[in-house]
Amino acid sequence: MLDYPTVYILNDKDPKSHKFKVYVGETNDIDRRTKEHLKNEDREDFEELNKSKTTKMLVIGHEHFNKSLTMDIENQMMLYLTGSPAVAQINNRRENPQSKYFTSDEMPKIFDEIWNELENKNSYLFPAKSKIEKTAIFKSSPFHKLNDEQNKYKNMIMNKIAENLVDLSSREHKLILVDGDAGAGKTVLLSSIFYLISQLYKQYPRREFKNISEFMLVNNDEQVKVYDEIALKLKMEKKKKEIVQKPTTFINHHDPKGGLVDISLIDEGHLLWTQGKQAYKGNNQLQDIIDRSRITILVFDKNQMIRTQSYTNSNELNSMISKVESEHNYIHLSTQMRMKASPKTMAWIDAFIYKQKIDEIPNDPNYDLRIFDNPKKMYEKIVEKNNDKNYGLSRMVATFDWPYNQKNSPTNSRYWDVHFSYNGGYFSMPWNRQVTKNNNEQSWAETPNSLQEVGSTFTIQGFDLNYVGVIIGPSVKYRNGKVIFDSSQSCDRNATQKRTEKYKDGSAKKVNVSESMLKNALNVLMTRGVHGLYIYAVDDELRKVLQTRHYK
Repeated sequence: MLDYPTVYILNDKDPKSHKFKVYVGETNDIDRRTKEHLKNEDREDFEELNKSKTTKMLVIGHEHFNKSLTMDIENQMMLYLTGSPAVAQINNRRENPQSKYFTSDEMPKIFDEIWNELENKNSYLFPAKSKIEKTAIFKSSPFHKLNDEQNKYKNMIMNKIAENLVDLSSREHKLILVDGDAGAGKTVLLSSIFYLISQLYKQYPRREFKNISEFMLVNNDEQVKVYDEIALKLKMEKKKKEIVQKPTTFINHHDPKGGLVDISLIDEGHLLWTQGKQAYKGNNQLQDIIDRSRITILVFDKNQMIRTQSYTNSNELNSMISKVESEHNYIHLSTQMRMKASPKTMAWIDAFIYKQKIDEIPNDPNYDLRIFDNPKKMYEKIVEKNNDKNYGLSRMVATFDWPYNQKNSPTNSRYWDVHFSYNGGYFSMPWNRQVTKNNNEQSWAETPNSLQEVGSTFTIQGFDLNYVGVIIGPSVKYRNGKVIFDSSQSCDRNATQKRTEKYKDGSAKKVNVSESMLKNALNVLMTRGVHGLYIYAVDDELRKVLQTRHYK
């Protein structure tokens, strides 16, 4: 083994927290590499492991290993160890996903063999792959192998960042816009860039790349938790919310006159506020972030705007796209990465929501789309899929058509719940973050008790589920041959209240954008499932029409 390429894992368990610090590497000469590590004490990413007396080293060899394959295995090991609950910190100086090479087709099988062997030796540090794959941090990890489209744009963005940082004379505020439908891989691309920026000086030690100030901003509490966990595990921040923040916090703590931040990355940019609210006293969070940053990278999907405070009209949106296009800074991701559905199935979902018509449901052998006439049976199927080791992580969600108040408890029941009568029966399940309310470390879907709850756009937006059961409430109906959205039946004031639009001449007008917001909210719910979408409609006419369109 000493004469061949190997992958190695250094690990040290903290006796108090029982969590591991880990270093992953690969080399053509493990003997030489180990001696280099022991001598080189100025390596921050290795120093603590080097000094500890309890550090262990695992060396992995395989008869088919070559340089490209070991680098690919190293990257895959980083991906899965980042998702391991037992790992508190993981060290490496690079991400090494490889393109096509001679033995690339063998990589998945060889990695599975290696991981299974590691799991047999230490299932705490190396839990089952299926368990890791359920975690939100795994799904958002920067170590996923990007597809050709993502890789092309990753390189383009990193080149633009490097050019701008080197050009110290430039004071222009650059905006890079990454657009794409739900599931197009926007978050994985942004996460990859987030990590690469932190490694830029280690890879290319130029003074312009030293001490880069970067912030990840997202107006979604669930996503803040995920990015915080990534940043802490990869030593990108020393404490929570140091560089991962809500937009208002960032804006309030950075004065544009006091010096610019180098790079701001914004995930779920469609959730940014375009008017003042609560602690935010401005008029447009995106513009305020741009004003405080040399470079702003914005991820955006117009079909995921779900609050009137975040609404951007088509003229403003087209103007922004035209500007970034003229600067060659507009990126559109078109490959569907989340849902295993066929283009026909995706078109059916789009037609249902945005064209307000119900076509025949396509026969799709790769995607399980079903209509239910009994919500309890749908829930039983979701539980079954959640407990199936081939799938896992399946949850119920619903349109926001039943009351929920995070600050107050309901008067006549223990929980705020989703409830309605059906076919002589009665369905009732608690809304999200009530059974699971004491767990603030994990995203909602990751907490085991969330299987007993119904999720909403506020807890599921930006996340993947393997199967999703969507309860379409009374705000969505079928009348006169058309799907209609009835804002009077919605409990989501953020989507249904009128918005004050201000115009350049100083005038203002109240506008109703509730239909767009309710459509987008349904789009968020119906595009969460990787392998399947189950639907129950409360409205009798809608449910009956959906059943007649079901593929026989």
